[in-house]
Amino acid sequence: MTAKLFHPEGLPVKDRGGGIVTTPLATAARGARAMLTGITTIAPGSAVPLHTHNCEESVVVLSGQGIAHIDGADHPVAPRDTSWIPAGVPHCFRNEAGDEPLVIFWTYASIDATRTIVATGVTTRIDEEK
Repeated sequence: MTAKLFHPEGLPVKDRGGGIVTTPLATAARGARAMLTGITTIAPGSAVPLHTHNCEESVVVLSGQGIAHIDGADHPVAPRDTSWIPAGVPHCFRNEAGDEPLVIFWTYASIDATRTIVATGVTTRIDEEK
């Protein structure tokens, strides 16, 4: 197995439009320890669409403030707040507080993670999203 070191200037960036930018970081396929990680930046006034995943997701707020909408309930979030979202649970993050971006670090418990947008029912693999 070869270890990899990532430098910020070499990371892929996915501009999802609407003030949402995602930077996938790393994947690891080691049996039960498979995972996919990344960082999403949510501009002030922007929101990630309500969605579900086919696997568990953990989230850590790195900076900014906002709202985590998880399973029908709103929860204010600030730096160092964490959440664990089970597979199939609808959730999203909104940046409604202040002038700075809401930056979250996420980890999916699968390298085959998918996202299904609740409003449309469209499912895509995370690693194949544009």
